[in-house]
Amino acid sequence: MEKKEYPSEGELVVGTVTKVQGFGAFVALEEYPGKEGFIHISEIASGWIKHIRNHVREQQKVVCKVLSVAPEKKHIDLSLKRVNEHQKREKIQEWKNNQRASKLFEMVAKKLGKTVDQCYKEFGDRLIEKYGSLYNAFEECSYNPEALRNDGFKGEWFQIFENIAKENIVIPFVEIKGLIHLSCWLPDAIDHIKKALLEAEDSEYEDVTINITYISAPKYMITVKAPDYKIAEDQMKKAVEKASKYIKKYNGSCEFQRGIDDKHAATVL
Repeated sequence: MEKKEYPSEGELVVGTVTKVQGFGAFVALEEYPGKEGFIHISEIASGWIKHIRNHVREQQKVVCKVLSVAPEKKHIDLSLKRVNEHQKREKIQEWKNNQRASKLFEMVAKKLGKTVDQCYKEFGDRLIEKYGSLYNAFEECSYNPEALRNDGFKGEWFQIFENIAKENIVIPFVEIKGLIHLSCWLPDAIDHIKKALLEAEDSEYEDVTINITYISAPKYMITVKAPDYKIAEDQMKKAVEKASKYIKKYNGSCEFQRGIDDKHAATVL
C-alpha cells in the first residue's frame, strides 16, 4: 500500500527533536522520511514554560499529536502536551513493532531472492490491508498460520513468511487465577462437583487453557491462560458461570473469589 506523504490531522507521530529554540522545537518525523514538524512553545507543556530545554532537548524521541498540515507550505504543526502517557507508550510500541516488521520483511524478501518492493506488490500490501499492519500479519502468522490460509493467502512465499514469523515473534500470554467454592448436599455430591469442574474447564477457544486444581474442600483454584487479559477475564467469568449453572441443578452452590490472595468478598453465583 502506498505510504502517505504527510501525516493526517489528529494523528500521533514519533519524531526526533532536531533543534530547540526559545519559541519552540523542530522535530524530524520518523514515519515520514524527509518531513519535519514544529512544536510551538505553547504546545510543549501545560502552564508557563520558563526554560524550554527543561522539557525537550535535541535528539530526544517524542510522540506528538498533529494539529495541522499544510503540504503546500511544507508545514506541520505538532503538540507535545496533548499526548498522555498511555498514548505515548502505545505509539512508541507500535512504531517499534513496525520497524521490527520491516526488518523481518526484508529477511523474507532476501530468502525469496526478490526485492522488498516486489514482495510488497506480490503479497505485502494485501497483508497490510487485511491485518492493519505488517507486524500484525507476522504476529497472526506466528500465532495461527491457518488464519492467513483461510483468508486466502498462499504461494511460494508463505512458508518462508511463516517460518520467519514463528522464529521471531513470540506471542505474549497472560495468566489469571481465582478460587471457586463448590458445595453440594446430595449423596453423590463428589460426582456432581467433578462434572461441574469439567464443564468449567471446557474453553471455547483453542488458545485458551482453563485448569482447575483441588486446594481443600470446598475450595478449588481456577487458572486461565489466554492471549490477553480481556479474553482471560471473559473466559474466567464463563467458566465460573458454567460450574455454577451445573451445580445448582443438583442442590449445590457456587462462590467465586478473584485472585487466590484477593481480599475482596467472594461472589455468590
